[in-house]
Amino acid sequence: MKYNIIFGGKAGQGANVLAEIVAEGLIAKGYWVFYSREYESIIRGGHNHDILTFSDSPVYSNQSSIDILVCLDDNTEKVHKSRLKKNGIIVKGNQHNMFFAGAVYKILGIEFNLLETNLKNLKRNFEQNLKEAKDGFGAEKRIIKIILPNLSNRLSFMNGNGGISKGALASGLDYYYAYPMTPATPVMMELGQLQMNKENKHKVIELENEIAVMIAALGSSLVGAKSMVGTSGGGFDLMTEGLSMAGQAEIPIVIYLSSRPGPGTGLATYTGQGDLNLALYSGHGEFSRAVIAPGDAKDSIEATNQAFYLSQKFRIPAIILGDKHLAESKSMFEENAKLLEVKNSITTSERFNSYEHDENGIATESAEITKKNFDRRGKKYESLVKETEKFEMTKLYGNKNSKNLIIGWGSTKGAILDAIDEGKIDAKFMQILFMKPFPSKQVLDEIKKAKKVILVENNVTGQLGDLITKRTGFFIDNKNKILKYDGRAFFSDELAGEIKRRI
Repeated sequence: MKYNIIFGGKAGQGANVLAEIVAEGLIAKGYWVFYSREYESIIRGGHNHDILTFSDSPVYSNQSSIDILVCLDDNTEKVHKSRLKKNGIIVKGNQHNMFFAGAVYKILGIEFNLLETNLKNLKRNFEQNLKEAKDGFGAEKRIIKIILPNLSNRLSFMNGNGGISKGALASGLDYYYAYPMTPATPVMMELGQLQMNKENKHKVIELENEIAVMIAALGSSLVGAKSMVGTSGGGFDLMTEGLSMAGQAEIPIVIYLSSRPGPGTGLATYTGQGDLNLALYSGHGEFSRAVIAPGDAKDSIEATNQAFYLSQKFRIPAIILGDKHLAESKSMFEENAKLLEVKNSITTSERFNSYEHDENGIATESAEITKKNFDRRGKKYESLVKETEKFEMTKLYGNKNSKNLIIGWGSTKGAILDAIDEGKIDAKFMQILFMKPFPSKQVLDEIKKAKKVILVENNVTGQLGDLITKRTGFFIDNKNKILKYDGRAFFSDELAGEIKRRI
């Protein structure tokens, strides 16, 4: 059993708050919930919508067809009516968002007192919201029969940005530097709010641009603080000179790169996986780095913690690579994340230099010292490779004995898992979490067992496919690449159809 609801309207009409209120009610009743956001880069007007999927069994993505369409304006019906199922329900009218909250609770058979509790938790405009919700609940007469869930455990409900924030705090974050850039901005906002809690010792600092952000973070790191920065592709471009400095001066730094479609400003509020090569190869010269790509909120907690651990242990830049869909989509999971203790690697005063330098940090142009330093830094990478082999660099799902192998990374994880389940597809899914160091042996071992290898990515060129070829020698034929690059995430039902065609 799986149901999909779209809440749509103009920016400023509150579709996002409405989706959150309905999600809270469904979770309280024991359903699994996943929802994502689509919004234009404007403050008022235009068209925004949230897609909420709920089920009596685990769900990690949305479907293309919808059961309930909630229209806060007339345009929403025009845009999405074609996706409505044959017996689907349209809820519309010239009302505020909480009127529709009451109507949807009535349709779903959720008692009103639960909605009242959730409205109190909003802590704003309670009396007005309550009146509108009562009106909506009373006016709606339709009720759909849905299967009662059997979910006894209280699961966490979080998006990727929440996971990033939680992982950073669990790792002992001291300073988070950022200049606002969607879709990484919510991490700055959440950590900023959390610093008001006296139990938290971290500080959030917003500076005038990404160049200043990176240099300030390196300054904090080189005196022993655990520092992190967050941005998207265009901001990361500006940070790359500082990234190279971190590589040369061997300063630990954690970078959250939350992708959106480029080049240029691209689609500022949509999703894509076009920045894998940027994370892997940006910066001048040759130096070690770690690149980790989580696939959901729980992965994000662990990946952030691993980034801090590796950055401090080897005094290198560590990049957490996400995207807008991962950053802002909320999913449910059992919160038993595996966390490592992160120890500061800089505990005494040292001299740091972005020039090639001797053991005392003094600049040099000596050929002998230069070669010695490159050799030493090369051995550091060898140690990094051995260390990461202790981690879960890949994860396997589905029928692990299947001869059909699906490979993906990042936020495609949820749609792939649901596609296999919904389509009853005989396949196993390998999620690759570490892009650098790359788990070449693990990936090649699974490829050798497979008769069919299918790649799923949210970009134009199949950048992970290219990386697999580089690191294993295996080439994935274009006919077996499922690539989506319109700024939107995969729908599980559409993806299931694409996978079946390849198989």
